[in-house]
Amino acid sequence: MHGPATSGWLLVALCAATGAYCLLRLRSGVEEQRRTAGDEALMGFGMAAMAVPAAVYTPPQWAWPVYAVVFGAAGLRALWAARTGGHHLHHLVGASAMVYMAWAMAAAPGHGHGGSGLPPVTGALLLYFTGYVLLGGARLVPVPAVAGGPHPAGWGDRPELARACRLSMSIAMVAMLLTL
Repeated sequence: MHGPATSGWLLVALCAATGAYCLLRLRSGVEEQRRTAGDEALMGFGMAAMAVPAAVYTPPQWAWPVYAVVFGAAGLRALWAARTGGHHLHHLVGASAMVYMAWAMAAAPGHGHGGSGLPPVTGALLLYFTGYVLLGGARLVPVPAVAGGPHPAGWGDRPELARACRLSMSIAMVAMLLTL
């Protein structure tokens, strides 16, 4: 992505850490956690790879279509899984955003949108992810714990950590779309 190297490296660290936590969630005892953890790990590591500052490493031209194919397949998988509900529609939008960014980077490496202003697709994705960040952040506001209430089996099974991962990846997506 284009932009300052410091913010690029912060995005790499955030996305890679989120991807690593999502890999740990694959061991969860909660089926829904396992079902979404792999998709979210792929998204986290893919975003980390895409966020590496262009001044440090510029992927070869063939890499962008590979990103598009990988995330296109992830989007199809999310579309298929969306029939059961859950966060799969969000995964579909995220995978579609990754395909869009990969094609934009392939079309104009080093130039972003070429000064043509904010394309409608970028604007729509920014609105979606900004809304997701605001709603997701509001959902993370702690509620008082009920004394003697159920405690999750492990930190990998805690739904608020999964929401925090989705929130951090959505924040990173906003940052990446702004620098596109």
